[in-house]
Amino acid sequence: MVKYNPKEWWGLIFQFHKSDTFRRLLPAMFSLALFSATIAYLEHKVLPLEHGTTQLHALLGLVISLLLVFRTNTAYERWWEGRKLWGALVNVSRNMAIKLHAWLPDEDTERREMFTELISRFPMVLKEHLRNTKVTGATPQKIEHQPNWISGQMHRRVHEMLQSGEISGEQYIAINQELSAWADILGACERIKKTPIPYSYSIFLKKFMFVYIVSMPFTFAFEFGYWTTLIATLMFYVLGSLELIAEEIEDPFGKDANDLPTDAISEGIATSVAEILNPPLAASDFDEVKMAVTI
Repeated sequence: MVKYNPKEWWGLIFQFHKSDTFRRLLPAMFSLALFSATIAYLEHKVLPLEHGTTQLHALLGLVISLLLVFRTNTAYERWWEGRKLWGALVNVSRNMAIKLHAWLPDEDTERREMFTELISRFPMVLKEHLRNTKVTGATPQKIEHQPNWISGQMHRRVHEMLQSGEISGEQYIAINQELSAWADILGACERIKKTPIPYSYSIFLKKFMFVYIVSMPFTFAFEFGYWTTLIATLMFYVLGSLELIAEEIEDPFGKDANDLPTDAISEGIATSVAEILNPPLAASDFDEVKMAVTI
């Protein structure tokens, strides 16, 4: 995800990066400009027309605008839902770590490290799972669905604590809410990943845009002459950019510039969990902290 200051207008206007739509559409824009200039030349020099109209394209422009608004809003809703899910994952992981920290003895460093590893690994394997890749060494080689395996291990370890009497039934129910939330977040992210916009809608919109843009020089050349080249190219840039942006953000879990910062979120979760379950301060240091706050 690109980090930027939205208040720096001039810097943003003249900034180009690898996902900038202008750069990606430049070859098609050049071809369209050449095509538009050719049509304008033919209509004025070879087969001059006595009249023309742009009213049809004005009406069609309204229709295509409505379609693109729906397309963009739908894609942004998927992006924002993904961000809310990963925000929930941060809270769930921290809450789980806080509860385990309160229940585990300070001297039980082995299990503290084990739970730190399991909780930290879940967002890491989840983000790679959503990218159709696997984390080497995070789970046994035969495991295909790594997030499920991590979640199952957490359930198993917590259940062992319940059976050994280290936690009560009420405590087990309390942490089971976070364990269940893991599965809910995983399922919701997979739903976004595996349910793209309906094929018929996507192909119809692309065909409509193509016909709209390609037919524009035939109707605009009579009235605007060679300015049709600029008008058609600019219109294609606007419409094409909206479609490219929608395509990019409707699957927000990849590595594109506008995708969610899942790498940074995963690292943040790992740092928080490690600090909670393995704090740099011992329990005996709390009195000193309390005294400093009081003073």
